[in-house]
Amino acid sequence: MSLIAEAPDFLQVFSDGSVKRFAPEIALASPESLESYKSKDIVIEPSKSITGRIFLPNTPTINTSSHKLPVVVYFHGGGFCIGSTTWLNYHVFLGDFASSAEAIVLSIDYRLAPENRLPIAYSDGCSSLEWLIRSCYTEPWLERADLTRVFLSGDSAGGNIAHNVAMIAHENEDHDFKSIQIKGILLIHPFFGSEERTPQELVNESGIEVQMNDMFWKLSIPQGSNRDYFGCNFEKVSFDEWSLFPRVLVHVAGLDFLKERGVMYVEYLKRKGVKDVSLIEAKDEGHIYHVYHPKSESTTLLRLQMAEFINIFSNL
Repeated sequence: MSLIAEAPDFLQVFSDGSVKRFAPEIALASPESLESYKSKDIVIEPSKSITGRIFLPNTPTINTSSHKLPVVVYFHGGGFCIGSTTWLNYHVFLGDFASSAEAIVLSIDYRLAPENRLPIAYSDGCSSLEWLIRSCYTEPWLERADLTRVFLSGDSAGGNIAHNVAMIAHENEDHDFKSIQIKGILLIHPFFGSEERTPQELVNESGIEVQMNDMFWKLSIPQGSNRDYFGCNFEKVSFDEWSLFPRVLVHVAGLDFLKERGVMYVEYLKRKGVKDVSLIEAKDEGHIYHVYHPKSESTTLLRLQMAEFINIFSNL
């Protein structure tokens, strides 16, 4: 048995197919928290080990059962291979986000690659929306959930998932999402790719960042596919109703070489006729800085920008 792929301190994949993951500090859910939010773990589909965590704002001004709240379904990043909503920094960021946006945040622990290659993460995202619909009348923490104001969000690979789930939910062929309205998607440093390199990727082709991204794509796309797989290359998707696609906010980071992909994504959506596509850049920050530094000034600004987007488009 030999090591065939590794993300130092996070992931090792061996020749026999076994995978070893190393998790950073974990945060337990706090249902009785007196902070600005409380949290609760839930099981979405036990047969497939899909779980999640609900973050509920604990703001006195909205702490009444008659006040309905928008719902943000969030997908964590990690190249489809690592990550969890239980990681401490994700927990802190998402709890603060729920408070800032005055929204219920449902964060999803989808199944990970390489054991579960794409499109399984997209399927798990759709299962999460179905759970939300089924549970809004039975789960006490969702009693104030307004399913006419649903937003999809995520960072890095999670942003990719949010984009693809939005398309699947709109097409509505194998799922019944008629009882929810997806008002918008909010992507943080979205993880896309293609066989053709961007200029920045060409310059840094032998660098660790490009090589690591290539490794994550190799581990996550279906066997026999390349980086022009539709889940990687958004230009290869079969989708003809872009004018009806939800409103989009994309965050990029100036020091992140994936910034090019985020800008390309925004330009592509605009060419396709998607309405209200916005791009915000954090010039002096790197990839997923909000996860590494959930209490930083830049992260606080990011949360407020996302909250503003939700507030503006909730009632449109």
